[in-house]
Amino acid sequence: MIAVLVIAGVASLAAFAGLHWYAWRRLVRDTTARAGLARRAGTVVFVLGPLLMFAAVASERAGAPFWLQQVLSWPGFLWMAFSIYLVLAVLVGEVVRPLLRRYLDRGSAPGGAESGPVPEPVLVPAREPDEPPIATTTPTPTSPPTPIKPKPVTPSAAADPSRRLFVSRVVGGAAVVAATGIVGNGAYGVLRGPRVKRVTVPLARLPRSAHGFRIAVVSDIHLGPVLGRGFAQRVVDTINSTQPDLIAVVGDLVDGSVEDLAPAVAPLAGLRARHGTYFVTGNHEYFSGAEPWVEHVREIGLRPLENARVEMGAFDLAGVNDVTGENYGDGPDYDKALGDRDPGRAAVLLAHQPVMIHEAVKHGVDLQLSGHTHGGQLWPGNFIADAANPTLAGLERYGDTQLYVSRGAGAWGPPVRVGAPSDITVVELASKRA
Repeated sequence: MIAVLVIAGVASLAAFAGLHWYAWRRLVRDTTARAGLARRAGTVVFVLGPLLMFAAVASERAGAPFWLQQVLSWPGFLWMAFSIYLVLAVLVGEVVRPLLRRYLDRGSAPGGAESGPVPEPVLVPAREPDEPPIATTTPTPTSPPTPIKPKPVTPSAAADPSRRLFVSRVVGGAAVVAATGIVGNGAYGVLRGPRVKRVTVPLARLPRSAHGFRIAVVSDIHLGPVLGRGFAQRVVDTINSTQPDLIAVVGDLVDGSVEDLAPAVAPLAGLRARHGTYFVTGNHEYFSGAEPWVEHVREIGLRPLENARVEMGAFDLAGVNDVTGENYGDGPDYDKALGDRDPGRAAVLLAHQPVMIHEAVKHGVDLQLSGHTHGGQLWPGNFIADAANPTLAGLERYGDTQLYVSRGAGAWGPPVRVGAPSDITVVELASKRA
């Protein structure tokens, strides 16, 4: 097993290095006439960017001093996103490159025709008006004629070094502009804060008295070296503006220790809902120290549901620990959370990962609320996330159980989203008896 992991790791690093070399060749080597200052500067960027990226990931995992994590995270994680779209843009440029060369080839000759040798003009001497025409006779050659050397054909754009350089610079510049625009827009979408989505979910066992009950679902805030206190305050303000009956924080609240991130999390004490705020762990809580975080969120007013259930009057609200907790002896316990309950009552389950839906179905849950996927976060990562999860985002039915997956409020790694905008979802429960 270890050998397989080592081989996979080496293969991944080789692919990563190969793609960076390819991008460097197209964007730096092919766009510079010689090994001068511009080429050296571009090479430094392509070496420093990956180093900062690996350092950012390593410093977070190793628990480096928080100030160092903050210094490394912004440039390192932004390079992670930028390099993805830079490589994709360069690949698109491979299609544009021959088309641009062909266009320049056609424009190099008058009327779009290929240029060739031009015949020498014949000079005829001038004569007076009354002078008879000059008789021309073909002289007898006294020596062999000198062969005429044909003029060379004008080289095409593909063969002309200056044209090749021009094409490389146009295509490379367009690739850089496209990648910068995509990443910049994706970062703006994260930093401005999540938008509100509204979903109505009918539940067969929900009584009429609970018709219209509103749960604000927020997941994957990922407060850490990149997203801090200001971002947390924007999330709180957005949730409170919906005036929900209940708030559900379904995991991956933080990326870091309580000591480092307590100030960033502090705004969550301002969450307001008539029936309170409930919290379940995600996989990143276990990476960061789940037990201290469970205690800390309790101190600031959130109620953790650690394999537990509460009666909301009209329905049961349950929560289970994330499946990652199994590696720490603290995994989900569905029997503890859902056992011995009245089967005639509707049950809403908070569970971080969508893969937990299968146990929810077995235990007769009406609705599971999850996050974890980020909706893929960075296209085309959505295809990978979709393959790894039963539901990528949105509402789907599994037997008698419905699953709603939020795309999350924040972002892990790069503070960038492409094709998967962040959200806070207000789930309105509807009674079929209403």
